Amino acid sequence: MNIVGQQVLSDPGGIMTVEWVAEGGDVISVRLESSPDDLGVDAAVAKAKALMVQVATFGDVESDRADEPDVIGSPAVESLRSARSAKDTGTLEEQLDEGLKNSFPASDPLSATGSSITTGRAGSPDTDT
Repeated sequence: MNIVGQQVLSDPGGIMTVEWVAEGGDVISVRLESSPDDLGVDAAVAKAKALMVQVATFGDVESDRADEPDVIGSPAVESLRSARSAKDTGTLEEQLDEGLKNSFPASDPLSATGSSITTGRAGSPDTDT
């Protein structure tokens, strides 16, 4: 599926909707509760992408998986599941922040670089030779 469009809508009630439109006209929408800590459009898009990854990875309801004792995940998956079941929002936010930092290195302002080489001379050139 190729995404051909993206838009972020903000309702006065504090709901942000991120929509992606595919070539065939299919639309994917993610509705987010907006909070005062949200930074805006970029943060909403990043949060919606992270939520879609969670849905794709952990789409099964926790109670459905309890019947399957042979389903074993990695330690990272198990820690996320335990944080979700305990409703530990602090741990979930830390994991989300860590995942976003790892997936968007180009948008990290600390990775910006600049040249420290000067292009001019400190003194005037000596023309008496």
